[in-house]
Amino acid sequence: MNPLWLSHFTATSSIGRGLDQTLSALKEQRSGLSPCTFDTVDLKTFVGEVAGLDYVNLPTQFSEYDCRNNRLAWLGLMQDGFDESVRAAIKKYGRQRIGVFLGTSTSGIFQTELAYRYRDPETGTLPAGFVYRTTHNTYSVVDFVHRYFDLSGPAVAVSSACSSSAKVFSSARRMMEAGLIDAALVGGVDSLCLTTLYGFSSLGLLSEQPCRPYDAERNGLSIGEAAAFALLEKAPQSCDGIMLLGIGESSDAYHMSSPHPEGLGAKIAMQDALTMAGLAPSDIDYINLHGTATPSNDAAEGLAVHALFGQDTPCSSIKGATGHTLGAAGGIEAVISALSLQHGFMPGGINTKQIDPALNLDYLLQSREQKIQRVLSNSFGFGGTNCTLILGRIA
Repeated sequence: MNPLWLSHFTATSSIGRGLDQTLSALKEQRSGLSPCTFDTVDLKTFVGEVAGLDYVNLPTQFSEYDCRNNRLAWLGLMQDGFDESVRAAIKKYGRQRIGVFLGTSTSGIFQTELAYRYRDPETGTLPAGFVYRTTHNTYSVVDFVHRYFDLSGPAVAVSSACSSSAKVFSSARRMMEAGLIDAALVGGVDSLCLTTLYGFSSLGLLSEQPCRPYDAERNGLSIGEAAAFALLEKAPQSCDGIMLLGIGESSDAYHMSSPHPEGLGAKIAMQDALTMAGLAPSDIDYINLHGTATPSNDAAEGLAVHALFGQDTPCSSIKGATGHTLGAAGGIEAVISALSLQHGFMPGGINTKQIDPALNLDYLLQSREQKIQRVLSNSFGFGGTNCTLILGRIA
């Protein structure tokens, strides 16, 4: 593929608003996980909640889109001058030549959960002020961002579980390669809700402690929320920056909620990304693992990584810091991979104490300062939907 330039990017999660706070937390190995006090949830678990989100107000003209997910999206767009960078791209390319491709898992489902508390006791009718289309609907966040920037190009929501906001990079690339658009706003937004927390609890997948990816005693994940965005453009002739070099996608076709036990789909996605980028496994300096901290997911990914890379490529999961942000995970981890390339560091895996010896990887427990040129980032979701991105620094 022709490399695509991440001309601007930003991330907001429980470890900070914007790149500076995110970078600082990762370098200092500070976790954003805390005991769950979200809404009425009564579960012994930890979550990565974005502070102050309840007090964020959307611009008045977008009041019909008001829900936790769209507030998080707007908060994310306001960081690192990203709003201004998109508007500059609009002036450069035109409103119809910029696409919006965002991943989400539950979108604004929390708004529906709130609405159900106030149903008419006799008829069950939901409150008059509740609008499914602009809140709960999976397309809601895309529609909001598309309208906020007054764009008229393609607008696509991807909801493929935890690979959603990695797969948007692929959707955008295909439209750019086809000549339909010149630039793309890509990323993901997912926010806390009761359905997610109680749903994962019912599956026995939540840890009562902050999650410990790749730890020998890992016992489940911690749910988080995040918004991450990047502006993709075709790379100029002489470009100094972060590039998208390769993408790999696959489907396990194995089980609705469990990965292939040998990581077959994960291996295919990684190999396809390497092939698209024209790279060998030895060309990758660091691997940002999906690393959810559930026993089966880490084991499957570990087997796949070891099969391709052996045990010499440094790797880690950042979910001990942010929690698993579900539909936003691929996006925020792409941004963190870009930060790693930009600042020459590899983040250590927070909360992990004793690496599972059965996985046989060079898993980083401490952040490492080191110039790196290429990062591979994994995102795998329920249903066996897998996506791998390869980012590189061109100076």
